[in-house]
Amino acid sequence: MIAIIDYGVGNLFSLCSSLKAIGADAVVTSDPEEIRNADKIILPGVGAFGDAIKKLNDTGLDKIVIDEAKRGKKLMGICLGMQLLFEKSYEYGEHTGLSLLKGNVVPMEGRLPKELKIPHIGWNALHFAKNHPLFKYIKEEDCVYFVHSYYAENCEDSLLATAEYGYELTASVVKDNVVGMQFHPEKSGTVGLKILQAFCEWEDEE
Repeated sequence: MIAIIDYGVGNLFSLCSSLKAIGADAVVTSDPEEIRNADKIILPGVGAFGDAIKKLNDTGLDKIVIDEAKRGKKLMGICLGMQLLFEKSYEYGEHTGLSLLKGNVVPMEGRLPKELKIPHIGWNALHFAKNHPLFKYIKEEDCVYFVHSYYAENCEDSLLATAEYGYELTASVVKDNVVGMQFHPEKSGTVGLKILQAFCEWEDEE
């Protein structure tokens, strides 16, 4: 069973529907015991980093996510959920993340060419930084759907894929059992479903 963590942010039911469409057993939950008993965990998220990490901390779900990840359970962060996996975010101040991955979350503003719109919204091609079972059903240049104004940097040790938007932005990261997708697989059509399928099948021996 896959536990989709409900902490008050994110389009959780769209994600749950996508997982069920590929035959996965998924549940939206904030129940610590249900999360602990799950085979895999997904941490979604939309909105501002500071608000999201506060809600996660206030519910105590931050400790459960960290503990389960450190036990070796497969964890996927999506969009803001991926950003929460890092050490710090500089979105409207400075905020401490879950620190499961090395790196910081920084604004696109001032880093991208001025003619490009922020937030970055739309379909962009993935460029693989390395091979990984999570991308076993897709190919280089397959497109996925992004909506974000901040991105992760200084995360070279976990970099899995980038997307070009006037700058090579971090699109996906992975370190051991922890993976992040800056894009929304649940909004990325067939390609996104294939990535979710690979996550469902992801095992240690791979």
